[in-house]
Amino acid sequence: MNRNIFKGLIALAVMFFCALPLAFGADIELAKDSTLEGILRRGKLRVGLEPGYMPFEMINKRGGLRQRDLRSGDVRFRGQQANFIGFDIDVAREMAGALGVKFVPLNTAWPSIIPALNLGRFDIIISGMSVTEERKKRVDFADSYMTIGQTMLINKKHKGVVKTYKDLNDPKYIVTSKPATTGEQAVKKFIPKCTYKPFDTELEGAMEVVKGQADAFVYDMPYNVVFLAMHGTDKLIFLDKPFTTEPLAWAIRKNDPDFLKWLNKFLEEIKKDGRYDKIYKKWFKSTDWFRYVR
Repeated sequence: MNRNIFKGLIALAVMFFCALPLAFGADIELAKDSTLEGILRRGKLRVGLEPGYMPFEMINKRGGLRQRDLRSGDVRFRGQQANFIGFDIDVAREMAGALGVKFVPLNTAWPSIIPALNLGRFDIIISGMSVTEERKKRVDFADSYMTIGQTMLINKKHKGVVKTYKDLNDPKYIVTSKPATTGEQAVKKFIPKCTYKPFDTELEGAMEVVKGQADAFVYDMPYNVVFLAMHGTDKLIFLDKPFTTEPLAWAIRKNDPDFLKWLNKFLEEIKKDGRYDKIYKKWFKSTDWFRYVR
């Protein structure tokens, strides 16, 4: 073998083995930065949510705690643990169980929920969040677990007059929704000429229509279905055909491929083994839980 070629091969080998620690070191640093590693180290899955979105995340009123009693980012009041219930809550418990850690829900005001996630105050948002292009700039989304759309609850005095969302595109109509939601976005995009009144909670916005102080409430179909069932049809008309299509998904901090991969695998597993369907039927096909949130 040519002496110069032999020397070149030795040099390449040295460079390769010297580079190995750097490569492994980079992998180790990546693992250290993963949210998944932090969850396992702490033994807790910290979930950001805002209760009040039926039937996804709610507070069990039989536990004696009301939504207004809870401080933002705090799940304790007067030494008691808030009793959160709902579709997302059951899924989050399954997720924590799969990781072998404790489920820790953290109540957070909706407009600040993404900033709180990015500040590291919790590990994931599981709170009926719609995937939008604007949100994708600030967070990464796992695969969608459900698709919903915006619908409307109309005061019954408009029966036969307001037949679609287009009929509300007039300043004489007062339309309500909740800030920083896709409901609000839909109002501003599709009926920009209406008189829009935002309310801090879904319940407040919908009740304005029941009381006749607003003409329509625009919000996600699952919430409107439940609200109508709980508050009766004698004062409301439900325009139940969605006029938007919105996938719901869990949100995590950007650039965390390990956690994203695990979440997608977890969703695949619970859909395959029947756990997802069981939870879905409990909250979307049954009304047994109504008595806990009235």
